Amino acid sequence: MARLSADEKHGGHHEQLEGGLKDASDDGSETLSQWSIEQQKRIVRKIDLRLIPLCGIMYCVSLLDRTNLSNAAIAGMTVELKLNMGSIDRYSIITLVFFITYTISQPPATVLCRKIGPRVFLSSITLAWGAVMIGFGFVQSWEPLVGLRVILGILEAGFFPGVVYLMSTWYKRYEMGKRYASFYLVGCVASAFGGILAFGLMQMDGVANYRGWRWIFIIEGVLTCLISFLGYAFLLSFPDNTSSKSLSFLTPDELQCVLSRVNADRGDAEAVKFNLKKWASSGLDWKIWAYALIFGSITTVSYALAYFLPIILNSGLGFSVGTAQCLIAPPYAFAGIMMLITGWWGDRYRMRGPAIAFNAILAIIGLSVMGFAKNPNVRYFGVFLATAGANANVPVCMSYQANNIRGQWKRAFCSATLVGFGSLGGIVGSTVFRKQDRPGYVPGISVAIGSQVLICFLVAALTVAFRKQNARADRGEIRLEEGSEDFRYTI
Repeated sequence: MARLSADEKHGGHHEQLEGGLKDASDDGSETLSQWSIEQQKRIVRKIDLRLIPLCGIMYCVSLLDRTNLSNAAIAGMTVELKLNMGSIDRYSIITLVFFITYTISQPPATVLCRKIGPRVFLSSITLAWGAVMIGFGFVQSWEPLVGLRVILGILEAGFFPGVVYLMSTWYKRYEMGKRYASFYLVGCVASAFGGILAFGLMQMDGVANYRGWRWIFIIEGVLTCLISFLGYAFLLSFPDNTSSKSLSFLTPDELQCVLSRVNADRGDAEAVKFNLKKWASSGLDWKIWAYALIFGSITTVSYALAYFLPIILNSGLGFSVGTAQCLIAPPYAFAGIMMLITGWWGDRYRMRGPAIAFNAILAIIGLSVMGFAKNPNVRYFGVFLATAGANANVPVCMSYQANNIRGQWKRAFCSATLVGFGSLGGIVGSTVFRKQDRPGYVPGISVAIGSQVLICFLVAALTVAFRKQNARADRGEIRLEEGSEDFRYTI
């Protein structure tokens, strides 16, 4: 291995200073100094190519499978299963029950992901929920859909927090924004083209005497099962699990470089032995609940759009079924662009809160136009802004909490609470858009706007707290996040 010149060493030290460290001599930097900046970038690119696309593809089918109800609803499921009959809103119940088990199952699922390992755990639950999704296509009444959605919530509970946790263990704090954005962008593409895919599968209406909406579930379930095998073959383990065969694409020296980079940045590359009391005591930190509440407010809008946008476009704005399915794509494509811009901006300027507030304001404007404008074309423009503001905020919020948490098990707890509150946002988003409020859904739009206002207040409160705590740490009065001398909160 080539040793560095004095200039290269200085450059490497400079990069660590920019990452928020003052003196990294005791935290892995001595080992890291053996690697030039270019060598480190080459290793990170290898990890990116192996980790980001596959996690994104698996999340793509996860998002498709939990949100394809809206596509099936306007494709004939509502009529055939009599979802609009009776005094209760059957469609909202079907969407709601998923989030109940999804929320309850997340904390233990995150621990299981760490214990079992992400390759086996994540691919196994993907295969299982793919099989459940196939079963959706064979129900004969609405009641079995409720039971299947309960099971789907249990199985999907471990995926998103598991992937967020896994990715956070591989990268430095200010490398996460772009990567979370890239990962979530693939899921956003799923939402963008899920309607087009559903429209195509609708054309199978009558094949094997099954209606088109049933083929949406069956084919997408089969696709999920196939991708689970891909995950089992290629998904990575945690970087500290050096004996895992999934890490054989890196040499032992390269793997050591990864661990040294993370340790130099935040000092938690290796997990300590699991301690239930220590893991649960993470909940005493109010900031964790603030991150979670921000995320729940974001998903209130993102899930509401996922479950009701096709219905709003069809019954509210007057577009045909086929047109409504296809018009979902452009707003999500625009959201993907905003996602990359805000992810890059946050990494470049090492700030997260302002990006979250900007996206929330964008969503407020979009929701207002979407809900209260008179012209259908103007309202559709509002859909662009609302979709972009809500969905672009998901990876920014993930980076926000990941940058401000230190310690493997605290990180695991935070991932679970973050995504748990995200599912609570799904409960709100799936219930406030009631059938009696059609076609304007004014109460639902109002709640969605309120959730974005709450985000702005929470970011403001965290910013004030972070600035005070960082200032005290600079004066040597306190140590932040598990006693780290060099750790500073990201505003």
